[in-house]
Amino acid sequence: METRAYPRAGGPRKSYSHSPSPIFRPETLAPPPAVVFLWAMPPVPGLRSPYAKVGRLVYFGRMLDKIRLFTAQRLPADYLENYGDGHPGMFDTRCCEFLRVEHKAIATRVLSGGSDEEILAWTEAKGGRRGDDECQIWNSFLIKRGWHDSAATGQRLQKRIADSGLQDKPIETFFDYIDFDEGRDPVAARAWEQV
Repeated sequence: METRAYPRAGGPRKSYSHSPSPIFRPETLAPPPAVVFLWAMPPVPGLRSPYAKVGRLVYFGRMLDKIRLFTAQRLPADYLENYGDGHPGMFDTRCCEFLRVEHKAIATRVLSGGSDEEILAWTEAKGGRRGDDECQIWNSFLIKRGWHDSAATGQRLQKRIADSGLQDKPIETFFDYIDFDEGRDPVAARAWEQV
């Protein structure tokens, strides 16, 4: 046992005895084991790939799926952070902005029934139909999000990849990440070529 004297403010020195722990002896110090939080999303029945198109648009069908799942109380809690148009920069918000229709209005239309194509036609009638070039630019923007973007966007993508334990996957974009995270392989399917 080792005894050390430590100065005490406003009084005499007091001796404290303690046994050095082998954990804290310099010769036994080793880095602590890495703590990794993995939360890859399980496949969600009824939630399609963001690459899937409805009409001329990627992602729109996925947003409709999220609305249906949310209404049925089957949308996992982890998805709620990005649900709706109140989250700047997130895909639901960007989709609503592109369509010029609020998420709440689209959700109300989804709940009244109809096919995805009918809902898209209603949305285009309400917000204004986009030209083919605008849809092409929209699709290209979304499918490449995270690839050669700002440092902050790239860091967010890399953090999500690491948090989900997907570092061994050839992920270049958020769409790739979403698909791998939900158990699909967009690279094997070459999903971007179908857009």
